[in-house]
Parts: sequence; C-alpha cells; structure tokens
Amino acid sequence: MAGVPERLITIRTRTVLKIVLAIMAVWAVLRVVSVARGVLVWVLIALFLALALNPLVDLLQRRAIRSRGLATAVTFAIVLAGVAAIGATFIPTLVDQVNSFVRQLPNYVAQLTAGEGRLGFLEREYRVVARVREAVAERGAAGLLGFSGAALAVTKGVINVIVATVTIVFVTFFMLLEGRAWIERSLGLLPVGSRERWRAVGRDVYRTIGGYVTGNLLISLVAGVVSTLVLLLAGVPYAVALGLLVAILDLIPLAGATLAAVIVTTVAFLDSLQAGIIVLVFFVVYQQLENHVLQPLVYGRTVQLSPLVVLVAVLVGAELAGVLGALGAIPIAGTIQVFLRDWLAHRRPSAEDEALEAPLPPPELGTA
Repeated sequence: MAGVPERLITIRTRTVLKIVLAIMAVWAVLRVVSVARGVLVWVLIALFLALALNPLVDLLQRRAIRSRGLATAVTFAIVLAGVAAIGATFIPTLVDQVNSFVRQLPNYVAQLTAGEGRLGFLEREYRVVARVREAVAERGAAGLLGFSGAALAVTKGVINVIVATVTIVFVTFFMLLEGRAWIERSLGLLPVGSRERWRAVGRDVYRTIGGYVTGNLLISLVAGVVSTLVLLLAGVPYAVALGLLVAILDLIPLAGATLAAVIVTTVAFLDSLQAGIIVLVFFVVYQQLENHVLQPLVYGRTVQLSPLVVLVAVLVGAELAGVLGALGAIPIAGTIQVFLRDWLAHRRPSAEDEALEAPLPPPELGTA
C-alpha cells in the first residue's frame, strides 16, 4: 500500500498578524465597553430620547423654522414646558401624600409594636419588633441600619443622578443637532453604489427605534393616568404617587406592569378589602387590554416582531444588563431584524438575475 503523501499547509505571516490584531481589537473593544459601561448606557438613553424627539424637530423645520439648531432648541423648550406643567400639576399632590405617609408612620409603628392593625401579624407571628430590638442591643442603631454607609451611598447616588441627567440632556441635544450630518458623513465613506442601500437601512432602523420609544412612552402614560383615576375612585391613599410608580414601571416590557400591579394592589389591600379587590380586578383587566390590544397595535406597526421574539429578547436583555437591558431589548432586536432582512434581500438573487443566468433553451429545428 502506497504511503499517503504529506500535505503541508503554509500560513503566511501577514495572515497570522491579521488574526492577532483582530483578537487584540476585540479584546480592546470589550475592555472599553466594560470600563465605560455607565457612559455607554447614558449615550444609549440619549439616543432613544433623540429618536423620540426627532419627529418634532423635523416637523418644526418643515413648517415654521428653517434652522436645525433653532428647531432643536424650540423642541427642548416645548418638552421642558410640558415636564414643568406635569410637575406643577402632580408634584404638590405627590409631596402632600408623601408628607401624610410620613405623619402616619408613628401610628403604623405603634400598631406593629402592639400587634394590631393590618400589619400586626408581623409582630404576632414573626416577632419582628423583638428581633429589631435584639439587633439594636447587640450592634446599636448605626450598626443595624448602616447609617454611615447608607448616607454615603445615597449621596453618591444623588450626585450620579444629577451628572447623568445633565450629560444625557446635552448629548441628546447634540445628537438632534448634528445627528443627520454624522449620518451623511458616515454614508460618504461607503462606495457610491451602496449608499442608497444603507440609507434605506438607516431609515428602517430609525423608524423601528423611534416608533418603539414613542409607543412605549405613550403606553406608560396611558397606564399611569388610568391607574391614578381608578385609585382615586377606589379611595386608595397616595393615588398620584402610586400612579406615577405604575407609569415608570410600565416602561419595562412584560415584567414592569406585573411588578407595579403587585405593589399597588398590596397597598390597596392594606387600606381596605374592597379597594384591594377593585384594584386587583382593574389590573387583571387592564393588563389583558395592554398585552393584547395596545402593545400589539404599537409594536406591530413599528418594531414588527413576533411575541416569541419579544419575550426572548427581553429575557436575554434583562439577564445581560438588568432593567436597562430589558428596556433596550426590543429596539435592538428590531434593529437586528432590519439588518437580517436587508442581508437576505441582497443575498438572494432577484427574478431578473435568475432569468439572465438561466441557460438558454436549445434552438428548435425547422420542419422540411
């Protein structure tokens, strides 16, 4: 039996260097993302806000204001005026309800200590007050509650929120002001024949993300307003504060509305059995309406994703980046879908190309 000839595979030095450089580049990108994760989150939030506000800027440019910068400034002024109006309407009531809750805290503590009221079972069955007293006797109040660490954490949290808010506002403004120019510069780097293709892809991505952001804000606004009205009619205390909580949590796809329903229903049951039943029935009915009418209507027209893809995307996003990952999962999945559709559309040959590439039929022989 003849020996099998040896096959030598030669790898050029340039190929090895390219592979090494690619690995180093991927490592560097992952390292930058890991270190600057907070800043990247701010940029993504600013991007979503810019996409949500851009239709108003374009409308002002078409109808009244020619300057992009002035239209952006007017848009910011309108949004800030709207936020101020909402704050003037709700904040006094919210502050009053929080103050009322603080004034009622001693009564709640007294009832809990005596084992009375709706929270008395915590002392009767679990001896919560006795355990707290034992912990205070052993470690002191500061050791039990961690006052110094808590104060430092709260201070750092407040500073981070202020810095994040200011940064997001300025980044959003500059994205609205210069975003279109950045896109045109990026398209200018591409070959002339492919610019229209990627411009169309950009429009589809913009439509997907912008529609999702606007629709999600609208759905959350509806949830907060309707919840507040129901809580007021049911006589539940702190209705405005709880309605605001519902609106904020409803921004989180799938899990946010359920979490808000659990919290608000618990507060309603602590107030009265009748109010708890009313609120529970309302949230069950409203969530069915939101899940089967509002969300399919909004996401079906904008993101165009199936419910299964939405569920998987939200679960993966929440696992990777928590609440922010869940918020950004649907638009990211919609963006990936846009790129896949474009890739498949240009990968498959068109009917005209297939007709040109098909072999010609043999010529027919004439009859004598």
